[in-house]
Amino acid sequence: MSDYTVLVVDDEKEIRDAIEIYLKNEGITVIKAGDGIEAIEKLHEHPVHLIILDVMMPRMDGISTTFKIREEKNIPIIILSAKTEDTDKILGLQMGADDYVTKPFNPMELIARVKSQLRRYVALGTYEGMKKTIDLNGLTLDQSAKEVTVHGEPVKLTPIEYKIVELLMVNAGRVFSIDEIYERVWNEPGYNAENTVAVHIRKIRGKIEIDPKNPRYLKVVWGIGYKMEK
Repeated sequence: MSDYTVLVVDDEKEIRDAIEIYLKNEGITVIKAGDGIEAIEKLHEHPVHLIILDVMMPRMDGISTTFKIREEKNIPIIILSAKTEDTDKILGLQMGADDYVTKPFNPMELIARVKSQLRRYVALGTYEGMKKTIDLNGLTLDQSAKEVTVHGEPVKLTPIEYKIVELLMVNAGRVFSIDEIYERVWNEPGYNAENTVAVHIRKIRGKIEIDPKNPRYLKVVWGIGYKMEK
C-alpha cells in the first residue's frame, strides 16, 4: 500500500489525526483537509487515490464536496458520518460516493474498506481470460483503459459504477441477483443490499441510456435482478 495517497477530510482534527495514524501504519501517505473547499484545493495540488470524507463540515459539506469532485474525478470516496439513517446513506451514494462508514467507526473496518476500494480503483477489470474490449450495440467497454463509451461518447463512471457495468457486460445476457451484484462488486455479503445496488443502477442508467425509464442496455428482470442486454 506504500504507493497510495489518501485524502482525509474532517472538520475535527482529532479524527483526522487518528485516521492518519492507522493509514500510515499501512504504509499509506496521508493528506488532510478540514472542509470541502480545502479538500478540492488539495486535490488540485496532489495526486490522490482515495478520499475519506466527513458529511457535516463548515463552508462545504461532504455531500456537496462529493458532487463537486465527481464533476472532474472518479477517485473512490468513502463517506464518514455520524448519521445512520438510510436516507443519508443513499444521498451520499447518489452523489457519487462509493462506500459509507458511520461514526463511531471501527478503525480496522475502515482500513479494510480503504484497502478494498484502493484495490478496485487500481485494478478494475483484471478478471483472467476476459476480452479487452466488449461492444454491445454501441455500448463499449475498454478494460485496458477502464473506459465506457456510448456510440463513441465517453461516459464518466465512478469506480463502483464501472465495476457493475463491467460485471454485467462481461456476462451479457446473464441475470445477476441484487445480492450477487453486491457480493461481486463490494466483496461483502449482500445483506440489505437492495437500496445500495438500486441507487447505483439508477445512476448508471442515467449515464448510458438515452431514455433511462425505458433502458436499452441495463435491464431489470423483475423478482430476480439485473442483466445487460446482448
